[in-house]
Amino acid sequence: MWQLSENKDWSHLEHTFEWVRVMQEVPQDARYHAEGNVAVHTQMVLAALQQLPAYRELPPADQELLWAAALLHDVEKYSTTVIEPDGRITSAGHARKGEARARQILYREVPAPFLVREQIAKLVRYHGLPLWIFEKPDPQKALITASLEVNTRLLALLARADALGRICTDQADLLYRLDCFEELCRENNCWGQPRPFATPQARMEYLFKTGSSPDYVPFETPQTPVILMSGLPGAGKDTYIQRHYKQLPVISLDHIRQTMKISPTDKSGNGVVIQAAKEQARIYLREKKSFVWNATNITRQMREQLISLFTTYEAAVTIVYVEVPAAKLLQQNRQREEVVPAAAMERLIGKLEVPTSAEAHELKIAVSS
Repeated sequence: MWQLSENKDWSHLEHTFEWVRVMQEVPQDARYHAEGNVAVHTQMVLAALQQLPAYRELPPADQELLWAAALLHDVEKYSTTVIEPDGRITSAGHARKGEARARQILYREVPAPFLVREQIAKLVRYHGLPLWIFEKPDPQKALITASLEVNTRLLALLARADALGRICTDQADLLYRLDCFEELCRENNCWGQPRPFATPQARMEYLFKTGSSPDYVPFETPQTPVILMSGLPGAGKDTYIQRHYKQLPVISLDHIRQTMKISPTDKSGNGVVIQAAKEQARIYLREKKSFVWNATNITRQMREQLISLFTTYEAAVTIVYVEVPAAKLLQQNRQREEVVPAAAMERLIGKLEVPTSAEAHELKIAVSS
């Protein structure tokens, strides 16, 4: 069974992990965290979590996963905390940055199994959602989208420990909000499970069309399968394509770049490469011809732009995410014709956003050891 640390004594954690050690340097607003800095709060959250009956009933593997998420949930308050001119202390964006940091730690520093790592990263990303979901413009859609990425039952446990592991005047209100969140999950059939949809197209319609109902089932279905590759340089995307999609035409940004003799570091040139690739994609899409789009596509924003283009032509999009362990990734990168510099590779690892089923009609995960 994977563990972030077998020794869970705080002094050991501080000695072992620099990102734990710096928590004591991060202040918090006394109105919401009268207990003190992030280190004090995190220790209180861990203690509260382990006292929850629902936590104790979990299988040991889930307990370890949730404990790690609690330890990491405020890991990026260190980089986002600001003391405002009026004295308020804020940490806007710490959950989103925390997801990326947790993923890096569990990919490079303390390697975790893929599914464990991604669940921890998403728990960090969404740990505040149960408390604030009713302030979202569309609480139902926010919940259903999150349920496709994170286990809402584990999320509610983490949020409850987060609320109990602090000293504040509104704790009773926070706990009431958590009760309401759990009820909302049950009402929408996504308590501890992804919200089910009748078809992949029904899920896409709901997620990407304003005003759509999660129960609506579109009559027409997409006709043209399109494969969107995703993965860091050197992860093995080309090899995967050769094994599984050899019969399909491939739009390769690397190939177009080489043909045009454009350097990967030429930002304006890369724009030309992408436009050329999109034009070729439009030709295939108009002809209702399946193809593979082969590029890193490691950020959700880049994937969304491409998926929007493909679905405009009624394509059914499958994302294929390819991953290898960090050591193997760096080794395979060195064996590539176009080697990505080490510093650039580190930046890419830091930017990595692993695809989820909330993005496309189908998601395939190809993780090798």
